[in-house]
Amino acid sequence: MRDSIHDELQQIRSRGLYRATRLIQGRQTARVTLEGGEVLLLCSNNYLGLAEHPALAEASVRAIRSFGASGGASRLVSGTMELHEQLESTVAAFKGTESALVFNSGYAANTGIIPALVGRGDVIFSDRLNHASIVDGALLSGARLVRYPHNDVNALARLMTKHRGSGRCLIVTDGVFSMDGDLAPLSALAELKHRHDALLMIDDAHGCGVLGAGGRGSAELLGVMEETDIHVGTLGKAMGSFGAYAAVSSEMRELLINRARSFIFSTSLPPAVLAASVAALEIVASPEGTGLRKRLCDNAVLFRQLLAGHGFAVGDSSTQIIPIMCGDAQVTMRFSEELLHEGVFVQGIRPPTVPANSCRLRCTVMATHSREDLTWAAGRIAAAGRRLGVV
Repeated sequence: MRDSIHDELQQIRSRGLYRATRLIQGRQTARVTLEGGEVLLLCSNNYLGLAEHPALAEASVRAIRSFGASGGASRLVSGTMELHEQLESTVAAFKGTESALVFNSGYAANTGIIPALVGRGDVIFSDRLNHASIVDGALLSGARLVRYPHNDVNALARLMTKHRGSGRCLIVTDGVFSMDGDLAPLSALAELKHRHDALLMIDDAHGCGVLGAGGRGSAELLGVMEETDIHVGTLGKAMGSFGAYAAVSSEMRELLINRARSFIFSTSLPPAVLAASVAALEIVASPEGTGLRKRLCDNAVLFRQLLAGHGFAVGDSSTQIIPIMCGDAQVTMRFSEELLHEGVFVQGIRPPTVPANSCRLRCTVMATHSREDLTWAAGRIAAAGRRLGVV
């Protein structure tokens, strides 16, 4: 058994797909100490910089003093705490829905919600570039999974006509695609939802807090808030905390409580996390949040322009997620390592996260980056890219 595990690891290394953790010391700020040296952080999802915001830290400390360090058990075993209800009512008000339900992570949300809503005899239509947690949730459900070409509404329309059965029908998509930074065609998906009497589920992990006038995400930006049946969002990216939510109708919340296994069988989020999430939502909805979103947007526009000016292909990104397409896994990882030596921390993304031959550096800008940071980083990336023949 040991030999087979060793051989498998060697095969992973030989294909350039080996993964290992790296130690960051201190907070998730624009510059961090990584394994003893200072680097510019260009791979964090802490888009608004709220992970180090003093209001979140203070809320967490107060919650621990008042409620302790743990929820004790699952919410159906030892009871829902006041902070669970406070967070869920805050999420529902933020998203404009009747109610909300909090999950322990975005992965737990998708693998719990999808099997709770659909099963054998039902059909799921899923964008081919949806997050792995959506794919896993669909496979767990036992429903028929039909994957349509990325953002191809015409192909989806044909597939829905061909495969629509007599059971429940679910269209599910990322709002912002996590590896490409582009947006789903939500208005067209909403139209197909009505045409085929389907449910529409949007996982807006990378859009909530960031997009739309009020930071309510891609559905707000594209005008389909009321057309969306299940708003899934994370509290661990732009919100700077941890966990996830489904903003839904009251009846759907009841169904999820009774059928979502990741909710039923998980110890609940601890008080410190719940309180930090409430504080984050309050900031996002405030003038401070508006200012942070504007700065983030400005930074994203600047960085895309800088990279394009150096000759890099950045795909269809229109958000704070900006890929640099490299193709080959080995080249991608050499690129990442060279940049780390230059003081820029940006991760190489390889299969199975992205399709074969579409490896890339996944750059993520934050509101806390300065223009000088981004201009300097773009120069270092360009120099390394020329050495490696990427540009």
